Amino acid sequence: MPDPQSSALKAVSDAVLAVAAKLSVEEVLQRLVDSAREVGGARYAALGIPDGEGGFRHFLVAGMSDQLVGAMGPLPRTHGMLGAMLETPDPYRTDDIHRDPRFRGWWPRQHPDMRSFLGVPITSGKEIIGAFYLTEKEGGGTFDGDDQRLIELLASHAAVAITNARLYEQSRELSILSERNRLALGLHDVVSQKLFSLTLTAEAAATQLQRDPAAARVHVQRLGRLAREALDELRSLILGLRPPELERDGLEGTLRKEVDMLRAVHGVEIEVHADGPVDGGGDRDAAVLRIAHEALHNALRHASAQHVTVRIGEHDGRLIVEVADDGIGFRPDRAELRSRHLGLTSMEERARELGGALEIRSAPGQGTTVRLEVAA
Repeated sequence: MPDPQSSALKAVSDAVLAVAAKLSVEEVLQRLVDSAREVGGARYAALGIPDGEGGFRHFLVAGMSDQLVGAMGPLPRTHGMLGAMLETPDPYRTDDIHRDPRFRGWWPRQHPDMRSFLGVPITSGKEIIGAFYLTEKEGGGTFDGDDQRLIELLASHAAVAITNARLYEQSRELSILSERNRLALGLHDVVSQKLFSLTLTAEAAATQLQRDPAAARVHVQRLGRLAREALDELRSLILGLRPPELERDGLEGTLRKEVDMLRAVHGVEIEVHADGPVDGGGDRDAAVLRIAHEALHNALRHASAQHVTVRIGEHDGRLIVEVADDGIGFRPDRAELRSRHLGLTSMEERARELGGALEIRSAPGQGTTVRLEVAA
């Protein structure tokens, strides 16, 4: 019989190595929650990372079947005991969660009943950035101090993974901003100066020409005027490199500017096709843009795509946005991928909140297509 303590330490070691291996954030977090369930001897385990808006950016589970996860519907909100673990850095154990005043007693109809509970916040410095939730100690017992210490150890390594993910997102945004500034400065320093020199040259030539000076002067003066107009237009283009604004540029315009920056930063061919004008939708457009943004970055970060096509248009009162890539693909029917990989859960949740539908078509080696339909 293997020593339970040795098995627990091995699970912790595996989770630490997963962090060091630089796997995708979702893969690392799933390994951590799987390890939490194993070392804590729990029937169910979850790891939640709040989005700062009353919900969870990531909520990964272990111990539940694919059918059960799907039947429970959207991601939970940060209320009750889920929220309580995000308010204090102190772990919490109880043999019956129902007796705690913070337990609200409401779960989706398909949610299994849970009694014994161990919650361990994940902290980075003084900030609580997530939490482990373990329920239903196997064998009908209760979680003890040893369980808590092992989960606290896992929580410290989860904090490293989450912090690295935040740094990655910040570096990506900085890369886009840096590329935008580089393009703007390059246009200003090289092209603008050349046009300005052209203007000066044309003005100088107008005073030097002796042959048919009247006619030559008219043409050269016109050359100078055209050059100055070109300089003004170029300055307008430079201003257009500012971060896109949804209200100003509309959904299609903002999406095109996003694609322009991604194309420049990643060196991947990205096409945008618009089927006619798209009417503005306020909050709807912001949510649609976030789904498209997630799909684009999945193609660039995970799929090793060389070509991405974005289509946007309205048909029969429905707004349709489609992002297709020629990358490595995956199996969308695998529930562990849907819950932990590519942000599929968050995209589907946003689509449901819009009253729309998200379809994901993919297979290994055959690329991926993400198609969103919402009311126009």
